[in-house]
Amino acid sequence: MLVVFHGAGAYVSPSWYPNKQRTDKVVPTWNYVVVHAYGSIRMVEEKHWIRGHTERLVNREESKFDRPWSVTDAPEDFIEKMPGAIVGIEIEITRLDGKWKLSQNRSALDRAGVTEGLRNLGAPRSKQMAEYVENWKS
Repeated sequence: MLVVFHGAGAYVSPSWYPNKQRTDKVVPTWNYVVVHAYGSIRMVEEKHWIRGHTERLVNREESKFDRPWSVTDAPEDFIEKMPGAIVGIEIEITRLDGKWKLSQNRSALDRAGVTEGLRNLGAPRSKQMAEYVENWKS
């Protein structure tokens, strides 16, 4: 089994490279962050496992809010039906491969141009990618 976890990804325009003025030998590219997880998969149908996992996930995500919702806020008979609609999986990971392309092959000047171009797009994933490019340490 291969599971791919995608992080930020963004198109990079060659027009963002200050070095483009000196040479036209530039092309567009795609910067990305990804993790490939390899392992064995197990389908989980036990209701107590699914409910416990769901409650932990909900509690973690809801803790970010001023008035967090809890699974116990819903009627118990309603919640009891939910695990039947959820497919649980568990992966025994045997290998992890992290990959990233953060304009690390470009000069510091070009990486600064990429960072500025990504930030100017204003999209959350572009801003995240700009931070990754800016903080890349070779």
